[in-house]
Amino acid sequence: MDRDYLKEKRILLVDDEQELLDMVCSILKEEGYQNLCTASCMKEAMEKAAVFSPELAVLDVMLPDGSGFELFEKLKQSIEPSPLYEDFPVLFLTACGEDEDKFRGLGLGADDYMVKPFLPRELILRIGAILRRSYKNEEPQVKLADSIVDFSRAEVRRGSQTIPLTAKEFALLSALYRNAGRIVTIDALCEAAWGDNPFGYENSLMAHIRRIREKIEAEPSHPKSLLTVKGLGYKLLVEGR
Repeated sequence: MDRDYLKEKRILLVDDEQELLDMVCSILKEEGYQNLCTASCMKEAMEKAAVFSPELAVLDVMLPDGSGFELFEKLKQSIEPSPLYEDFPVLFLTACGEDEDKFRGLGLGADDYMVKPFLPRELILRIGAILRRSYKNEEPQVKLADSIVDFSRAEVRRGSQTIPLTAKEFALLSALYRNAGRIVTIDALCEAAWGDNPFGYENSLMAHIRRIREKIEAEPSHPKSLLTVKGLGYKLLVEGR
């Protein structure tokens, strides 16, 4: 199965070394991971996580205002679990190779542990392995009322038609699917498609939603799957959910 859709996952990176954050972001982007959010302390991480809703966290053990272990516990409590995975996956980074740290992190439910300095390739492989493990039950083919969305191929099948999705349409549908059956706000959708500064894109969002409906709905003007929730945002209804 093509697992490229895993590179759409939202990854939160927390470390107080800016150079390391920049390096990790750079190698992840080179590998095709685009949904990245960074923070340098617990407070900033919690504030950003509330908006970003990470699907994987890479946490430094030693932070200026606490430990990565404390942050992991807080993230697990504050982030509403997605129906698409059971546990919140995390990878710990540390400058020391103390077994006690390692066992504490793994005892809390961490998925992996790396000692700095590390090889960039190793980090990429570890992150890929965690995502495959954590999201092994995720279904990249999603059945809607009138169509099937194949996230692994970025296309929609409706009747005898196979219709490709643009990058923006893919990002928007991914955000809606991750929250299937729940309202996704206009701001959250704009951020999913246009990044950290999503203001002023509301009209563009409406145009993209219209084009998505033309691809997934038999009657786009009377949608069954991608619904508007007036004044709030949009909701994707998935068959069998």
